[in-house]
Amino acid sequence: MASNCLVLLLVFAVAIDVCAAEYRRPPPRRSLSGLLFKQLDEIDPTSPQQVHISLSGENHMRISWITSDPTPSVVYYGTSPGASTSSANGTTNMYHYVTYRSGEIHNVVIGPLKPNTVYYYRCGLSSSMEFSFKTPPSLYPIKFAIVGDLGQTEWTSSTLDHIAKSNYDVLLLPGDLSYADMYQPSWDTFGQLVQPLASNRPWMVTQGNHEVEKIPAVHHESFTSYIARWFMPYEESDSSSNLYYSFEVAGVHVIMLGSYADFGPESDQYRWLQADLRKIDRRKTPWLIALIHAPWYNSNEAHQGEHESVGMKTSMEDLLYRARVDAIFAGHVHAYERFVRVYKNQADECGPVHITIGDGGNREGLAMRFMDPQPRISAFREPSFGHGHLNIVNATHALWTWHINDDNVAVASDEVWLRSLASVSACS
Repeated sequence: MASNCLVLLLVFAVAIDVCAAEYRRPPPRRSLSGLLFKQLDEIDPTSPQQVHISLSGENHMRISWITSDPTPSVVYYGTSPGASTSSANGTTNMYHYVTYRSGEIHNVVIGPLKPNTVYYYRCGLSSSMEFSFKTPPSLYPIKFAIVGDLGQTEWTSSTLDHIAKSNYDVLLLPGDLSYADMYQPSWDTFGQLVQPLASNRPWMVTQGNHEVEKIPAVHHESFTSYIARWFMPYEESDSSSNLYYSFEVAGVHVIMLGSYADFGPESDQYRWLQADLRKIDRRKTPWLIALIHAPWYNSNEAHQGEHESVGMKTSMEDLLYRARVDAIFAGHVHAYERFVRVYKNQADECGPVHITIGDGGNREGLAMRFMDPQPRISAFREPSFGHGHLNIVNATHALWTWHINDDNVAVASDEVWLRSLASVSACS
């Protein structure tokens, strides 16, 4: 009975999403969830699963993993394989969702760590499998992989294969991770799918509409699974919510905003953003970028006129423009689009470059139809699955490239050099 209820909830969630769409999706690619991965109760109950790491304040890293049975929340780590010279303890939590009970979710912060250094680590038990990660550099160059709306399909697998070959330092994901859509075991299979990459480089994420997972009269809380599983450094940035936060790395200040958290002028998120922007020192972090889920600029027929896009833009665009944000990355629309520097729907050399990168490989397919004619402020658009790289070369220049997954090697389909607005005297 419980299993049948979960299936019905999943069908209900998918039906809502399809009915809400204003365009016809192409046939979806095959889902990997349930085909290639084991359910949590089929795995050694003390083995670390779904391991992923995230930045947690200056020179620290958060290690997160799940086990079926209670095990110590401890990480052993060092700079040589098999030699753990340091250890750190952390916390454990779990959650219930209707009839689903999660495994033991562990979070341990380790450090201080040296920049641009490979560390080897074991989770929970000193005899467990050894993983490794490389810390980001302390200064330029630094390379971000950026991709949204991942899901768990054959396209997702292609995206991850391309990113794995790119030698990136930090991955940024503007929402819509697992596409579990209330069916909680899909969160477990997603964690297994991304573990090879997410355990090796920090993944910094924000939420999308597929993370909401609220069911009227059944499950009253939003973002239960996302908040429990993907713990981001919100406390370190003086935020009161895991749904929005900021962090700094190698001369870059990154703001992760919540499109599905309150964002009006009286909201906690708005006040936090004001305070966070005031603290930024562009001499220390010449680059300033932001991530949202629902794009503020969009010439695709999909997702037009949504409050999360229009309302958030109305509320926050002035703040980010006055702060001279260099680029804003979004997901949600399952296609790629890059705009020129823009402010209030007009080209503006002191405005941010808006880029929609919601083409990671989700099961819903691509948003194929763009508006005609193409707006002048839209510089490049294409409905293909892919991923992007932001290679920040120095304090003044960065190279943005977008790559289509169809290519066996990373071939830039769209490429543009960006200049930090902090270095443009006319915008100071």
